[in-house]
Amino acid sequence: MKKLKFLLKLSLILIVIGGISYVSVYAIARYQKKLPIESANKFYIYDANEELVDSLNDRAVSLKDISTHVIKATIAIEDKKFYKHAGFDFPRILKSLYINIKSGETLQGASTISQQLSKNLFLSFEKTWERKLKEAWLTIELEAQYDKDEILEAYLNTINYGGIYGIEKASQYYFHKNASELDLAEATILVGIPKSPSNYSPISNPENAKKRQLLILDAMVKNNYITEEEKDEAYAEELTYYGNFTSDSSKTIMYYKDAVINELSEIEAIPPSFLETGGLKIYTYLDEKAQGILEKAMDDNITNEETQIAGVMMDPNNGHVIALTGGKDYAVSKFNRAISAKRQMGSTLKPFLYYAGLENGFTASTTFTSEKTTFVFGQDKTYSPANYNNNYGNKSISMPAALAYSDNIYAVKAHLFLGEETLVNVLKRVGITGNIEAVPSLALGSEEMRLIDVTGAYAALANLGNRVKPRLIKKVEDMNGHVLYENDDEKEAVLNASLAFIMNENLTSTYNYNFIDYNYPTCYDLTKSLTHKYSIKTGTTDYDHLVFGYNANIVIGLWSGYDDNHPSEISNGKELRHMWRDIAEDYLADKEVSWYTIPNNVVGVLVDPISGKTATSKTKKPTMFYYVKGTEPTFDNNLDALIPTIKEDDTSKKS
Repeated sequence: MKKLKFLLKLSLILIVIGGISYVSVYAIARYQKKLPIESANKFYIYDANEELVDSLNDRAVSLKDISTHVIKATIAIEDKKFYKHAGFDFPRILKSLYINIKSGETLQGASTISQQLSKNLFLSFEKTWERKLKEAWLTIELEAQYDKDEILEAYLNTINYGGIYGIEKASQYYFHKNASELDLAEATILVGIPKSPSNYSPISNPENAKKRQLLILDAMVKNNYITEEEKDEAYAEELTYYGNFTSDSSKTIMYYKDAVINELSEIEAIPPSFLETGGLKIYTYLDEKAQGILEKAMDDNITNEETQIAGVMMDPNNGHVIALTGGKDYAVSKFNRAISAKRQMGSTLKPFLYYAGLENGFTASTTFTSEKTTFVFGQDKTYSPANYNNNYGNKSISMPAALAYSDNIYAVKAHLFLGEETLVNVLKRVGITGNIEAVPSLALGSEEMRLIDVTGAYAALANLGNRVKPRLIKKVEDMNGHVLYENDDEKEAVLNASLAFIMNENLTSTYNYNFIDYNYPTCYDLTKSLTHKYSIKTGTTDYDHLVFGYNANIVIGLWSGYDDNHPSEISNGKELRHMWRDIAEDYLADKEVSWYTIPNNVVGVLVDPISGKTATSKTKKPTMFYYVKGTEPTFDNNLDALIPTIKEDDTSKKS
């Protein structure tokens, strides 16, 4: 009996001490500097002309201007004890811990609305224990300094509804109406999105969205917000999704904004907590006219609804990304393929291989024989690449001819001749990071890379040798105009300018009629419609089509394919090539465009375009090739004898 009394007294003492500590912590938090929920973590995004493009986490409406269906649905599914707890739902926390420990997986979360608001507004993108502790303290401050309605209002105006921040913008985007006008069915669809925006978007994943809606409606019934009859009526209601802010809104510009936020998260100069900044002004290189040109060219040329597109337009002289899309329509799919997807690049890596060749004694007239070949290497390993449609010249062809036809045999022979590490080295020099495997198939683009990175790599050729980093953000300021970060347009000379010029000239062969021979140049269908000179290279894999092209003014990289890696149905990449042409021609239509000046140490020589040998009076299609002075062929040069070539008489002989 005495022991029981002792335990009761001890428990009472601990409860009193805990209560005093609890009250003390909240009292301390109440008198701290008030958290700026009106401005914290508010992003204003500006274009290249410093015109406001969009504001994220910008509080737009008061609680009284939000449908009560939204408010009740949010509380029912996110935090049913919101108006009763002081920031933390401890029974719910213990329950979720028990379930997660028992299952060995994270099946349930227990964050309250206050906790979610604190991390959305004030915390950086990192995921650490220190961040968790900060979240807890900020939650206490929120609860001590603001009433529940103010917290709920801030939450509803900043939560992510699928790349659309805030309930008012979400209501306009999905239903083209004010948040105050949302009915029960519309409200429960929107409230379901923040749990997993990509999975519960009613536009891209309508079935998942309906399942989530039913879960929310059930929670509302359970919490006595609606009746079973109201639930059934709401669930059965046929909804029409608008998927845009206005009829003329861009379908792709949100991909650019997402890429901006992604880049922002990687900038170390931004304070680790946005609490100190009180909001950010983000100035970008976005050219809205260029973005419109990219989108129009996509709509005009890519007619298959299931085909996805990614595109990057970049100033090659500094890496400024002026337009970007990660898909055909942000409302349908928010996955940003320009910055997040890694795909095999196919033949678009060949220009970097042949540039490496130029550094190692090759010239435009270097020949290898285009013929069906099995390569033997290592411990009796073999590799048997094939040309598109098994089309071989069965003769020696020049480097520009190999580029024109995208000849795979020439590429692998050059790759093995130079040594596989040579191409790896050049790719790293022009900005391709990560582990690049030095294997024979690398010459044919077997390594998976991001579109934005390879577009940046092409910029090094376009600007005659300088590595530039793709950048969307020009500078970042706090709300008082203090500059927190400014891009310094850093560049580094990594390629020889004269050799880059020669490679740029070589890449004009892809649409030059002079190369029509046993094969057609890959872009010959563009020749008559191009009004400017470009370097262009296409690439094809089992699943994808790619086009990279440039001049001194612009570099454009495009990808088309399917997210699930089933074979592309775009016929030989024709639609993507035409999309690239339309973008380049429309963008440069009102600009002064010039081709590169021939370097002093480079000379042009008329040659036979296929063999690379010096032209004679009998040459049918003499074509100008460029060489570093002293390496050009002479009239009686047999280049096959001067430059080692690999010929395959049988498949058992090692090349």
